[in-house]
Amino acid sequence: MISKPILALAAASFGIGTTEFVIMGLLPDVAGDFGVTIPQAGHLVSGYAMGVVVGAPLVAIATAGLPRKTALLALMAVFIIGNLGCALAPTYGLLMAARIVTAFSHGAFFGIGAVVARDLVPREQRTQAVSLMFAGLTLANVLGVPFGTALGQAAGWRAAFWAVVAIGLIAGLAIIRYVPSGLPGTRGGLTREFRALGRWPVLLPMLISTIASVSMFSLFTYITPLLEEVTGLTPHGVTGALLAIGVGLTIGNLVGGRLADRNLLGTVIGAFVGVMLVLVLLALAIQSAVPTLILLILWGGLAFALVSPLQIWVVDAATDAPNLASTLNQGAFNLGNAVGAGIGGAALNAGVHYAQLPLLGAMVAAVALALTLSTFANRRVMPVQLRPAE
Repeated sequence: MISKPILALAAASFGIGTTEFVIMGLLPDVAGDFGVTIPQAGHLVSGYAMGVVVGAPLVAIATAGLPRKTALLALMAVFIIGNLGCALAPTYGLLMAARIVTAFSHGAFFGIGAVVARDLVPREQRTQAVSLMFAGLTLANVLGVPFGTALGQAAGWRAAFWAVVAIGLIAGLAIIRYVPSGLPGTRGGLTREFRALGRWPVLLPMLISTIASVSMFSLFTYITPLLEEVTGLTPHGVTGALLAIGVGLTIGNLVGGRLADRNLLGTVIGAFVGVMLVLVLLALAIQSAVPTLILLILWGGLAFALVSPLQIWVVDAATDAPNLASTLNQGAFNLGNAVGAGIGGAALNAGVHYAQLPLLGAMVAAVALALTLSTFANRRVMPVQLRPAE
């Protein structure tokens, strides 16, 4: 049975995931409203992601001494204010600024929330607990993004952000009601925590997290124009496709958490191999609607099966700095989001066709797989659970 505190965290992650990803379904609408190109509108994805990257360490420092519940509520307040700004923004520049403000709440919320979820369950269920919290993020792709896209297409893209504001208010009330109050913040001092993060066993899984996101977002950022221009789907068909991808993300996230509690490294390796194979097949089948839809569901599931295992890998490796490591790994994921969106946009500007973006994602995933396999050559960088006994 899922505990109420984890449900409250999942509700907040649903709101955060919706505001992060819904912009991808609305890129043509935003671009048309502000008179910019779709690759320029895609910078709203990378701008948000860079806001997470920059904001994660700054907000981690600012909230380090706060009780975890207080920190979570403060972050939800920032989230609500940022989305109000998005809904009201009169220019592209102000929309970008509001997206960045919203993003400042993202990394620290998921970082602190992951540690809270981990600490509320027995050791053998920790990755599952983190995956349940992240289920809100994946459900955002099942419900929030498709319906936000449909709402934005029907009532204007701003309506999607007004809906996200309402979600944020509901999530904040759930945190007040259900998350325990007696959870302390950092006790050992930030200097010790930052020193602990400088070790390669901590940095390696963060790097892998970054590259995993580069692989995903080099394609996912441009999924709407790809499906419309290459696969030939209508705007309503794209909404249905996003819903189906969200189902894959949700299932993959939950399955990845369960498998990683049994074999973390095997889960990560298997997911990267699967991502590579599916993306190559997708490049071959992208003009056919049914095979494309099936492959996108598989791709989403495999990509999100990596999230909670990589998060736990980082937190376990940083035994002296779990709060900061968890937060900064969210920055690492979103650095990958920004770089992936940028690489995808640069490729399109250089003449690469939308249909070739899956191959770009597969090549990046191969780099992440190689780094993961490198852990077998050095036991010090392996996940804690798999290190041979001394």
